[in-house]
Amino acid sequence: MSENRDIAKQVVAAVGGKDNISSFAHCATRLRIMVHDQDLIDQERVENIDKVKGAFLNSGQYQIIFGTGTVNRIFEEVEKLGITGTTKEDLKGQSKKQGNAFQRSIRTFGDVFVPIIPVLVATGLFMGLRGLLTQEQILSLFGMTANDIPANFLLFTEVLTDTAFAFLPALVAWSAFRVFGGSPVLGIVLGLMLVNPALPNAYSVANGSAEALTMLGFIPVVGYQGSVLPAFFVGLLGAKFEKMLRKRVPEALDLIVTPFITLLVMITLGLFVIGPIFHSFEEWVLHGTTFILGLPFGIAGLVIGFFNQIIVVTGVHHIFNFLEIQLLEQLGNNPFNAMVTSAMAAQGAACLAVGLKTKNAKLKALALPSSFSAFLGITEPAIFGVNLRYMRPFVMGLIGGAIGGFLASLFGLAATGMAITVIPGTLLYLNNQLPMYILCNVIAMAVAFTLTWLFGYKDKMTEELQAASAASQQPAGGQTASASSGIVTADAIKTSANEPTLVMQIPSPVSGKIIPLEEVPDPAFAQKHMGEGYAIEPLEGKVYAPFDGVVAHIMEKSKHAVILVHESGLQLLIHVGLNTVSLKGAGFATHVQTGDRVKEGQLLIDFDLDAIHKAGLSTITPVIIPSDAEQVAGVVANGNGKPVTANKDAVMTVQFKTE
Repeated sequence: MSENRDIAKQVVAAVGGKDNISSFAHCATRLRIMVHDQDLIDQERVENIDKVKGAFLNSGQYQIIFGTGTVNRIFEEVEKLGITGTTKEDLKGQSKKQGNAFQRSIRTFGDVFVPIIPVLVATGLFMGLRGLLTQEQILSLFGMTANDIPANFLLFTEVLTDTAFAFLPALVAWSAFRVFGGSPVLGIVLGLMLVNPALPNAYSVANGSAEALTMLGFIPVVGYQGSVLPAFFVGLLGAKFEKMLRKRVPEALDLIVTPFITLLVMITLGLFVIGPIFHSFEEWVLHGTTFILGLPFGIAGLVIGFFNQIIVVTGVHHIFNFLEIQLLEQLGNNPFNAMVTSAMAAQGAACLAVGLKTKNAKLKALALPSSFSAFLGITEPAIFGVNLRYMRPFVMGLIGGAIGGFLASLFGLAATGMAITVIPGTLLYLNNQLPMYILCNVIAMAVAFTLTWLFGYKDKMTEELQAASAASQQPAGGQTASASSGIVTADAIKTSANEPTLVMQIPSPVSGKIIPLEEVPDPAFAQKHMGEGYAIEPLEGKVYAPFDGVVAHIMEKSKHAVILVHESGLQLLIHVGLNTVSLKGAGFATHVQTGDRVKEGQLLIDFDLDAIHKAGLSTITPVIIPSDAEQVAGVVANGNGKPVTANKDAVMTVQFKTE
């Protein structure tokens, strides 16, 4: 669709252009972008793009929320612009050094568990359907009782509901090997070894019907059915051990020796060291979790319902995957899900209240679908797109979530699975819990909606936010244009919009031949996604300041681009070469820093033309006025095809609005 193509172009331009994108990928709801320079991201411009439901930086990634389905189409259109996408794993590898140690470890933990969640979701749904079909009320509709259910049917349902948890270590070890760079097939085999039928079954040992093996007289050995941490650390250490071996084993022997040694060493460690240690740790975690969930008077639900969505904002909520898996495999149910669901439903209701109350068409168009997304279990569009912008709706949602979580805890609700919530989550409560599940969510939504409607939002808040944003873009001193440096004394002229303007002529910052922007071999510039202007084929490797102003930003590492701000507030981007960010500063030298005041004619950047050419890159240098410059009525580039001298020949005329 051309609409999605236009959105993709706007996204690329708003995050600093093609050259500022290191890599990008997408998940279920978000376009995830790694940029070279975060300062080049225009946050407001991104948020004003159609279909964008919110955008934020998290652990080194710039994440733009489009919602399910839409994000896939936008991703495809961005790829069509000539920007190579990456896998989420590759993108996470680039950002793994971002954030503190805790955030990095939780992110890695999430990387391992997220791929296996769909299987656990399906298992939970199977459990819910079995619970529904075996209810006395349902059986009575067919004139049956529990004794009439065929044994083979029950066996079939056990295959559906028990397989994933019985072989969970194989799934975890496979995913860990994949994330940490090992051979996933070795991970599967190691995981299966941990649950080999020759070992005493963990569930049988737990209920006393079997005894653990004793190795070396003191090491207890059992199967690890349903365990997570032993398989996780076997996968982590096994992948790193395999990679180390491959560097040392001769290529002729690698196919035989590396898998043999990896499996032998890691299953020995897994059964005798890693397994006993981390299985015990799992039991401590489970006991701690069940203690909190078992607190009287609904305290657990009150706390979890309030704080859950705050934790989602921090981006470390994947830790809960481990807890929910533990609850399901040990207890057979998941009380955490109902409390979290109330928190999510409440945020959706707060967003819905904003959408119904506001008279702002754009906000309404954003809030209503975002609230529906939250009711389907994805709250990021509602949180980042609406509730957090105005803060009060977010707080009202937290209060509603606390009330709903309190009731869920008080009623003892427990899901048969995990990872689906709110409306889809009803399938996890078909075993006689559905009415109470609905009641808890409706009350959470009602509280959040009512509080937001009464106290959480007024259209005045939107007006104030827009006014503050507009004020931040106004030039210093509140002037739209100045009659000093660069302003040509002229009578007011009329634009096509019949608006009076002042005129500013800007000399070329580089000596060379002028090229129309449309002829630049880079769609981000040629199609003017970045803004209006022209380009220069340089004759010498020097960039000078074309007017008095301030260095708003200079690329400190790559040194290939600079943004200047004139005292009128006008911004000018000078981008030396195409894709030259890949040189990482080689062949470039800067003579100013961000924040420096500069005079017209002052040397800003030196660059080596030969070095750029030898790298196979173009030296064509775009000179751009951003397309979102509200004080500009028009831009005209002159002298196409003609040679110009830096700071001597004026090649750009800017028309300023006076209103």
